[in-house]
Amino acid sequence: MQITLRNPTRTVEVKGPMSVQKLMNRLKVNRESVLVISNGALVPGDAQLPDNAAVEIRSVISGG
Repeated sequence: MQITLRNPTRTVEVKGPMSVQKLMNRLKVNRESVLVISNGALVPGDAQLPDNAAVEIRSVISGG
């Protein structure tokens, strides 16, 4: 899988398939603080990502 992380922007390769939660654990990212996007759609935490997935991980930003 090709994983693009934002803030700071970087790209990493990870062997798949694996669940979103397992990917977050491997990258040491808090699942509740990010959005996981694949093929232009949000991906739920229990989803399985195929080995050929292109995934973007963006920090959640809130404002008021």
